Amino acid sequence: MDAVTLRDITAALAKGELTATEHVRQVLADLDALDGTPWSNLVAARNDAAALESAARADAELAAGNWIGPLHGVAVAVKDNIDVAGMPTRCGSNVLADVAPAAQDARIVERLREAGAVVVAKTHLHEFAYGPSGLVNAAGPARHPHDPTRITGGSSSGSAALVAKGVVPLALGTDTGCSVRTPAALCGVVGLKPTFGALPVDGVFPLSTTFDHVGLLARDVLDAALAWGALPGIAHLRTPVSGLRVGRLRGGIWDVPAAFESALDDACRTLSDLGAEVRDVTLPETDDLLGVYPVVTGSEAYETHQRWFENDPDLYQPATAALLAAQRDRPATDYVRAVRAAARLRRDVLRRLRRDDGLDALITVTTPLRSAPLDSDPAALRGPLLQMCIPFSVLGVPAVSVPAPGDRDLPIGVQVVGLTSGTSGHGSHPGESTALALAMAVEGTDLLTDPS
Repeated sequence: MDAVTLRDITAALAKGELTATEHVRQVLADLDALDGTPWSNLVAARNDAAALESAARADAELAAGNWIGPLHGVAVAVKDNIDVAGMPTRCGSNVLADVAPAAQDARIVERLREAGAVVVAKTHLHEFAYGPSGLVNAAGPARHPHDPTRITGGSSSGSAALVAKGVVPLALGTDTGCSVRTPAALCGVVGLKPTFGALPVDGVFPLSTTFDHVGLLARDVLDAALAWGALPGIAHLRTPVSGLRVGRLRGGIWDVPAAFESALDDACRTLSDLGAEVRDVTLPETDDLLGVYPVVTGSEAYETHQRWFENDPDLYQPATAALLAAQRDRPATDYVRAVRAAARLRRDVLRRLRRDDGLDALITVTTPLRSAPLDSDPAALRGPLLQMCIPFSVLGVPAVSVPAPGDRDLPIGVQVVGLTSGTSGHGSHPGESTALALAMAVEGTDLLTDPS
């Protein structure tokens, strides 16, 4: 499984040096090679015949000179809470063990196919996406791509691990509180959580409709930017780093252990050297943002699962059952207050950061932990793995987790958050462009390279 970038595959396909069928066959062989290894459960479902049919269609279009774009003929994996026609959506749970295959694709999968991508597999996730560790799943925990005695992070565990192992160049995940960014950070890949609503959630099994996002996992930032710009309805906007105003978060949970502070020091120094203005800032609303999240998410999750959970709670994994049981007696008034508070926080915090503080972006770490041992308690990991990401899910702003330069086996993730508002062109999202440009700089990518 020699890791190659999305752009390498794209270039080879566009030049005719590689066919989509050859590429997909190799990916399917790499998936086969996981059997009998600690990573065999990273794959939740496959439909090889359908993947090869899609690859053949991509080849026919390429042969006719109809190159759609950078994802044309590229193998992509999809988290198993997202519908893919012809494959079951089991969400890592015995609750859905006997569910029928999906009748149609989720809208985001339709967009991938419209861009020419080939879906090759569905991937492991923390049960029903309700947890950040990747430890909880009917098929067992997901194992770190470089050390099977450690966790991947979650809930998009399989998507992050397959990208990190070089099996696929791109994967879809979902992110309600941290579920693209945390596994990206722990596995040493890049995770993009876009602006709330930027990618459709139709056909995605919900955790919290108030906070659910669809996101991307890729090997590096340039690949993430390439994929982002290739999706229909998205216009990639290039943003220069010079002149951007970046706030480095300080105080409370934002003060992290020395190794993480050092990674942030290096990232901020790089941005400053490229002409960005980096200054320390606080987020006094942090506790409020962290406080509304579990009330809203827990209430909405319980409403989704109430009938199943009350009829047969033993079908759930114990950690998930405990989370759901804790929501059972919450008053509806608590939920309503939390939803209203979240809306107020989005309005007031973003106005202050953008207008009063004059910031284009924020920077912090993705999580204050490296990958933990596989025998860790999921409940003990929950807070640390979520806390640095939740505020930006509540705010609905785009955030990118990028590995800090150095050891990718047990990496540190740096999180760059885009704050730029407004639009420029149909379907565009300047906040993503800002976050991706800064993340490229942190990664050391040549900023003169055009990913569009």
